[in-house]
Amino acid sequence: MSGVVKSGAPAGASRAVKLCGTEMVDAPSRLLRAGPLSVELDSGQLRYITFAGIEVLRGIAFLVRDENWGTYTPQIDDLRIQEGADSFSVTYRAVCTDAQQRLAYEARITGLSDGSLAFEAVAAPETDFVTNRTGFVVLHPAELAGRRAKVTHVDGSEVESRFPQHISPSQPIFDIRALTHEVSSDLWATCRIEGDTFEMEDQRNWGDASYKTYVRPLALPWGYTLRKGSRHEQAVRLSLSGRAGGAAPQPARETTVTLGGELVTRMPEIGIGLPAEEAAAALAAIDHLRELAPRFLVCNVDARDGRGLAELDTYRKVAEALRAPIVMEVVLPDEADAGASLSPVAAAIAGAGLSLAAIIVSSAADLKSWQPGAKRPERPTVEEVSKATRAAFPDVRLGGGMLSYFTELNRKRPKAEFVDFVTHTTCSIVHAADDRSVMETLETLPSIIASTRAMIGEKPYRIGPSVIASRDNPYGKGTLDNPANKRVCLTDRDPRQRGLFGAAWTLGYIAACAKGGLEAVAVGAATGPFGFIHRFAEHTQPYFDSIDGPAVYPAFHVMAGLAKGCGRQLVEASVLPPGRVAALAWREADRCVLWLANLTPDPQTVHVIGLEEDRPRLTRIDADGFEQAVKDPRALESIARPHAGELELDAYAVARIG
Repeated sequence: MSGVVKSGAPAGASRAVKLCGTEMVDAPSRLLRAGPLSVELDSGQLRYITFAGIEVLRGIAFLVRDENWGTYTPQIDDLRIQEGADSFSVTYRAVCTDAQQRLAYEARITGLSDGSLAFEAVAAPETDFVTNRTGFVVLHPAELAGRRAKVTHVDGSEVESRFPQHISPSQPIFDIRALTHEVSSDLWATCRIEGDTFEMEDQRNWGDASYKTYVRPLALPWGYTLRKGSRHEQAVRLSLSGRAGGAAPQPARETTVTLGGELVTRMPEIGIGLPAEEAAAALAAIDHLRELAPRFLVCNVDARDGRGLAELDTYRKVAEALRAPIVMEVVLPDEADAGASLSPVAAAIAGAGLSLAAIIVSSAADLKSWQPGAKRPERPTVEEVSKATRAAFPDVRLGGGMLSYFTELNRKRPKAEFVDFVTHTTCSIVHAADDRSVMETLETLPSIIASTRAMIGEKPYRIGPSVIASRDNPYGKGTLDNPANKRVCLTDRDPRQRGLFGAAWTLGYIAACAKGGLEAVAVGAATGPFGFIHRFAEHTQPYFDSIDGPAVYPAFHVMAGLAKGCGRQLVEASVLPPGRVAALAWREADRCVLWLANLTPDPQTVHVIGLEEDRPRLTRIDADGFEQAVKDPRALESIARPHAGELELDAYAVARIG
């Protein structure tokens, strides 16, 4: 293993590190009630607005974003909360500031038992303040896909509409003053937004489980300046009409998993990334990688600066040691001949004796975000790239789509006839980085998969390498540094990769891809910030650095275990209520193998219906077994025990039965 390894007995990991890889914890929210109306107050924002147990809105927030789309964390003071049986009110003052500028705003929130809710804000810049967005955003839950909506425009006109079923690449609704939606068969909610012009985007593009109505149309110039001493008032007002039947109460910490018959789909091939900067470290960790046993490796070369060419020999050595085929990503410069750019890359790959199973070639422009209709560089075109790649690599499968995220694929639809498969990646921390928002991105994967299928038909479909963190930032100059191991949007160093959270997320991600019928999915990397094997580096967690010898993260065991199921026939595993536990099952000879992950920070009791064996083997990775899991890459085998009855899963715990 490359780098510095500290010897000696490590101090025990705290529960916070075991769960999320960092001592930093999410600030707790506060539940507010007014009769059947309930909301969560979270750092000045409202989340999970429900009425009679039915979710009405996913959230309302007053956000301040800088000229690079970074979101300020408001400094809140003078917070006052009053609650009664039929009402609540909240007031506070907040400041958003950095070294160049400062803005203050005052907020007032009121809620009543009839379901009405008001969130008002008055912003006053204390300096000239450059911003890309300052004002309210309203989040409607993604489960509204396909449901009816009524739109009141800024000019007072009204139209009937629907929330998009497939993910919309552009704004589905413009010029919004009020939006009325069908909450349930007898209940409608009207959200009126005042103080500016608002429009909606389909946030499922970025993995968020919501539709976002936001202030200031994107067609207007940004960043724009709020002048010192000016006053900016906005308000969101929610009202309900009709009758709420009420949702059936669900036990807060109980989940039922029911196993059914065999599905037509099979487990996908499971691979990992092998970034150029981690190639040497991966080779040094080859013994652990053999235990992980990925079915393929995703390597990269950048023809703009030659990055990755020096690592070709190392790529080959790692691939040969693992007997894993290589999928190569290649980036070409814009406004250049594709064949001329690709020729030296092809020669270098041949010279290194590297055999490729597949190749994906992208123009540099496609690494960045482009608004629908925006003018892109004219060359190289998809047709030129396809022709040049077929000529340079005649016997290699050609992939198309995006090396960036689904958003970019959706805005530049793939021409599937030119390629052998379509691919893209995802990032779970584009707009929010708190734990719940990250796990909620798993809810959106089925919509991403269905929307891609609608574009490409039966063309083979792959995803990855994906990870919680951001492998690139299409929306700014680069990924954000994270020296303090915080939860940060669009950073390439998310601490949860190291904890049980990362293991649970990984299982949930692969489960969604498997059920979606994907050919292959790549997650994470061998080592480094996206890795499953720890290596000493700046900004890592001291506990892992103190372990004598290379450590593995809990997600290592998930990847190693799931890789054993590649190609197996999937078994139906339904989960009720959805969202708390991920389940993935397959048929293996005469038995069923079931994987489960608790996607919440609370313990869950899981009832499994349909297990065929009386006392199947149970392996569990949780906070109690964390230290054994990180020190022993074969821990899954050593901690297996017979199982009977219900299963208790601690926060973000993962279990295998069978």
